[in-house]
Formats: sequence, structure tokens, C-alpha cells
Amino acid sequence: MQIINNEALSQCIREAVRAELQEHFRTAGSQPAEERLLSKQELAAELGVSLVTLTDWMKKGLPFLRLHKRVYFKKSEVLKIMQQNFNN
Repeated sequence: MQIINNEALSQCIREAVRAELQEHFRTAGSQPAEERLLSKQELAAELGVSLVTLTDWMKKGLPFLRLHKRVYFKKSEVLKIMQQNFNN
């Protein structure tokens, strides 16, 4: 016994996939891209400071992430904190 014919089923699947793809691409544009994490050496080079200075800033509250005994930074967070400190 067949409740729905193959053509109707095919049409339903196409419409569902189309709706999902449209939703995916609509929301993908509004989400920020995954930010690459910078090592201490990379951030120090980008900011033009020594590793000693960067470590001192970390002790004073510069945001960082510790992953598997290594330290990484999100450049956007570092720049946001630096901008807030300069504006105060």
C-alpha cells in the first residue's frame, strides 16, 4: 500500500532541503567567523612588544586561554581590552 507517490515525496524532500539551506545561509552571514588563536610569540610580534612585556600584561589582566599547557590569545579580545584601557 502506497500512501504518497514518489513524485510527491521527492517534491517534499526538495522543499525541505531548500528551506534548510536558505536558513543555514541566512544565519551563517550573521555569525562571526571562527577566530584563529595567536601564540604568545605571534601576539608579541603583532603588537611589537617583547615576551616579557606580554607576560607582564597577562599578570595585569590581559585575556588569554590556556590549552594543553600553552597560552593563546584572541586578537579581538586583546585589542578590545587595550582600547578600553587607553580610553580610560
